[in-house]
Amino acid sequence: MFPVFFEDCLDLRDPVKQFDRLMEEAEIEQYVRAEMGRRPGRPGYNPVNMLKTILFGYMNEGSISLRKLEDNCRVNLRYQYLMDGEKPSYRSFGYFIEDLKVGIEDLFYGITKEITESEGVDLKHLYIDGTKLEANANKYTFVWKKSTEKNRYKLFGRITELLKEINDELRYEGLKLETKSEYIPEELDGMLRAYLDHYGLKESEFPHGKGRHKTKQQRKAEQLQKYIRKLGEYGEKLRICGEDRNSYSKTDPGATFMRMKRDHMRNDQTLPGYNIQIGVADEYVVVADIYRYRNDQDCFQPLME
Repeated sequence: MFPVFFEDCLDLRDPVKQFDRLMEEAEIEQYVRAEMGRRPGRPGYNPVNMLKTILFGYMNEGSISLRKLEDNCRVNLRYQYLMDGEKPSYRSFGYFIEDLKVGIEDLFYGITKEITESEGVDLKHLYIDGTKLEANANKYTFVWKKSTEKNRYKLFGRITELLKEINDELRYEGLKLETKSEYIPEELDGMLRAYLDHYGLKESEFPHGKGRHKTKQQRKAEQLQKYIRKLGEYGEKLRICGEDRNSYSKTDPGATFMRMKRDHMRNDQTLPGYNIQIGVADEYVVVADIYRYRNDQDCFQPLME
């Protein structure tokens, strides 16, 4: 084989060279052992090169499988440069990750600390203009403000119909409950109390279970009670959305459903996230989230810009 100098095959400003320089300055050899990833039967790979390759893979692609790492080491010049021409299998990468002597959080913290110190990054204040960050919330727990408002107005109509039925009962006694275009739970609760008191009914004495007969007054009282609860739920959902949001997640009320720049499903679906305007960073963040290579540029750029 002719000797291949991978460094000469890459442009001086290629991002992988900047990445390699940064890893050297961070002294990542402190996080590995010479025997890492080795198994009986063959010599091991350079552990520092292995760690660089894994970190570059995750940084460059966001998420990468071990088989994709193996394939890149065979066909991608940047990965061949980091591995100095060696071609580890996906199993070798898996063994290596299992043998890391520090937690991944400590590893990222150490590397990110080196980045922030060498680049003079101020972590006390972080100003972000409209950056969208995906929330750790279930993707199918959305509550939509417009749907809630629409259902609430439909409920207003059902409440009015029920009150009209109750008024038909009470008209011979000269009594009437006021009907309106909109209602609030508190006033409906007052109407329910008045209706129960008029007939001398107590909710605790309502029959329950199969075969137990309820009077029409009891059925109407229970229906009104159900509407009051549902109206309260709609009101709480609208309160959580507030004036400035159109949705939120049930598992994370602080998250809003929006379209992300990085749509992993590639179907233009909305995902729970945060639209950050001004944030404060008190801790170091993962190096892969600070610098990410973009194909249309020849250098590392901040992910959150």
